[in-house]
Amino acid sequence: MSGSAWISSQSETCRARAQELAAALDVRDVHTFHIKDGAVLGAGILVFEEVGRDLYERAWRLSRGGTQRVLGVAICEVRDPWELLASGVSDVLTWDVGDSVAARAALRLERWAKVDELVASPLVARRLVGRSPPWVAALRKFVEVAHFTDASVLITGDSGTGKELVARMIHSLDPRPEKGNFVVLDCTTVVPSLSGSEFFGHERGAFTGAVSRREGAFEKADGGTLFLDEVSELPPQLQAELLRVIQEGTYKPVGSDSWKKSHFRLVAATNKDLAQEEAGGRFRRDLYYRLSSWTSRLPNLRDRVDDVVMLAEHFVAQMTDAEVDLDPPVAEFLVQRAYPGNVRDLRQLVERIVARHVGPGPITVGDIPDDDRPSRDRAPSTWCDDAFKMCIRRGLAAGVGLKDIARAASDTAVDIAIAEEDGSLQRAARRLGVTDRALQMRRSAPKDDSYAHAT
Repeated sequence: MSGSAWISSQSETCRARAQELAAALDVRDVHTFHIKDGAVLGAGILVFEEVGRDLYERAWRLSRGGTQRVLGVAICEVRDPWELLASGVSDVLTWDVGDSVAARAALRLERWAKVDELVASPLVARRLVGRSPPWVAALRKFVEVAHFTDASVLITGDSGTGKELVARMIHSLDPRPEKGNFVVLDCTTVVPSLSGSEFFGHERGAFTGAVSRREGAFEKADGGTLFLDEVSELPPQLQAELLRVIQEGTYKPVGSDSWKKSHFRLVAATNKDLAQEEAGGRFRRDLYYRLSSWTSRLPNLRDRVDDVVMLAEHFVAQMTDAEVDLDPPVAEFLVQRAYPGNVRDLRQLVERIVARHVGPGPITVGDIPDDDRPSRDRAPSTWCDDAFKMCIRRGLAAGVGLKDIARAASDTAVDIAIAEEDGSLQRAARRLGVTDRALQMRRSAPKDDSYAHAT
């Protein structure tokens, strides 16, 4: 197998199977592991024989909360694979007698490696900025369907989440040789009386004012990608006309007697629940199923708070000629602020801030316009703010219990205090309100991190 991988065994009795996998996958040593900043790097395999809380916690650590690829290989019965997926495992294989689990594992690791390579490529990473788990998970889905299939794609998500950017990325990663253009049709601007020209084009003299021939969206997108933005806004008659072209691949321009062919990849986007629109009779069922052969939703910015500062820095770099940093209070303000308009809302805020900034120094709180500043009604000493509550909300949504939330909060407080006091346990203990001895005992307490790896 090209590249590198790691293998972790849950227990000593799993070790023999881990050794077999290591040999079959040409992994050199199951005793070594590749880590950076305390985290395992690269995709890998977790061999286990018992399903329970210990396995779920280990899977969560190895996958870094679902960000890193982990393939579970079971040498036992797995009654609830969904819980493993929720714990960060990307897939689960069962080790059956006579079955080449190594071959299946290799194929999955190779596919995941290619997808992650594309996600990290400049083509994707510089346009679709973010590293939070929800964002990386969404990008992986879109990259895989873009590069490995020719399926129609329905992108859902609230306004401002980046649907058109994702559509353009799908077109860019489409592997068709000599593919055609990326054509955008905003369905909110289509006038029913003029829809024939918009979709099908028209011949010269087809109607009053048709002084020259015009190409429609279907002709422009031939061999390329047709992106229908806010497709839920199409009137029923236009829905029927679009369905006919998708099914038959043929259309007739207005004023023409001859049929033309057009073969394009269809990508549609909507900020509405299209299934609900279909159930309510506002969207054709047959068209809905044609569009939704592959569907995924983009997360709101409130679900990817970890990306806010990175996005803001990206926008600042686009808007300024010089390298400009964000003062820590500005970064904190950006993270704590609400963004009803999602990424578009954040970009507009950054535009207002950059417009006020002068000089080569960092952006400071004075650059934030008065109307955008936090209300003084809230006491400045409030620490249990929206950002903190959002972290707790995300933990609960991931199925984390109260005990684990409390432990994570205290461990994080300890790590921050020690880091900010330059490693001094004595000063950190004073900040935490505990004795030096208590902090030392906590730091020296053993943690259940006994897993083996291979590269």
